[in-house]
Amino acid sequence: MASKPKQLLAELSHPGPHEVLRGNLALIGLPGTVFTPRAGLGLPAVAFGHGWLQPTGRYRFLLHHLASWGIVAAAPATQRGPLPSHRLLAADLLTTLDVITTVRLGPDGISVDPARLGVAGHSTGGGAAVLAAAQSAAYDDDSPKPKIRAVATITAAQTLPPATEAARLITAPGLHLAADEDLIAPTVGHAEAIANAWAGPVQLRTLGKSSHLGVTEGRHWSQLLLHGKPHRGTQQLTRALFTAFFLTHLTGTDKYLPLLDADVKRAPIERDDESAA
Repeated sequence: MASKPKQLLAELSHPGPHEVLRGNLALIGLPGTVFTPRAGLGLPAVAFGHGWLQPTGRYRFLLHHLASWGIVAAAPATQRGPLPSHRLLAADLLTTLDVITTVRLGPDGISVDPARLGVAGHSTGGGAAVLAAAQSAAYDDDSPKPKIRAVATITAAQTLPPATEAARLITAPGLHLAADEDLIAPTVGHAEAIANAWAGPVQLRTLGKSSHLGVTEGRHWSQLLLHGKPHRGTQQLTRALFTAFFLTHLTGTDKYLPLLDADVKRAPIERDDESAA
């Protein structure tokens, strides 16, 4: 049993069993990209918010990884300018989920279950994911609008309106990954503050040897402005932990709970509240 979290981490660090298709959200009315398993009905889905100035292509392998494990993963390519609206990016995350739950995706008619939806994001996209979840929490139970069941962020940054205030409204489970070398959104003022304000079950981990841009992939001119660079270890840990988290909370499986409950190398648990505050 002692080695089980390591075994699960190793398993989820590799692509899952599903063949993956890539599509363009613009074909259904919103700029962005979507990755889906080759086939499946009633699948879980996650909308992902990009970081400041970051193209959605910098998260390609993360989105592909989620899809390989049976999770539809979509990222709107909006609010990419130097003065983005966090509120509008949050709205676009909800619109993305609304769109992919109301249309069939892929050549074989892939569908998404509206009761199995999550949001995730990096940097200000992580903060926007928190705003989206708070907005979703305010919807009436009979509302046809997307209801968020799980939220995961990586190096989340504060937003306007504040993600810390929005977190007080969220009873859905939250997973927040911070970076110990993050100079853009230091843990104490950002991810930790969001986790401390969370109304529901929440976990905060700190990724070792990681910076604000550690989760991003490839090169981009924004690295001239922002501290940090892509980091393979950060990418692998994020893929595995996000996958375990969303499979657990969107599909009901308990297989990956040992990983979520354990400290893992370079990703110790800093805060773990099992129930709502």
